[in-house]
Amino acid sequence: MTVITDYIKQAPKEQQDYLNQIYKLSKKLLPKADEKISYSMPTFYQNGNVMHFAAMKSHLGFYPTPEPIVHFEEELKPYKTSKGAIQFKYSESLPLDLIEQIILYIKQTKNL
Repeated sequence: MTVITDYIKQAPKEQQDYLNQIYKLSKKLLPKADEKISYSMPTFYQNGNVMHFAAMKSHLGFYPTPEPIVHFEEELKPYKTSKGAIQFKYSESLPLDLIEQIILYIKQTKNL
């Protein structure tokens, strides 16, 4: 058990699959990153915060910092975004390929 798996276990059942999907992908792509809770959200940390995610009432919040959101602006058009956040509705499949591209972009730009 980790602090992130504890967080997922405490989330409502209907949100746990989405949380587990993004957690497993992040853990696979960021094997050297530490796991912690920061800003009350699951966080991958390696030489600073790499990314956060969180269960919200109607969506999964993904917080990869502003730079990847600008870089993937075209690919993110179907999703609600803000300066540092992307919202993935629970009523839709999680775009794991896009999330993977974003995490790999972060790794490349941060030299992780």
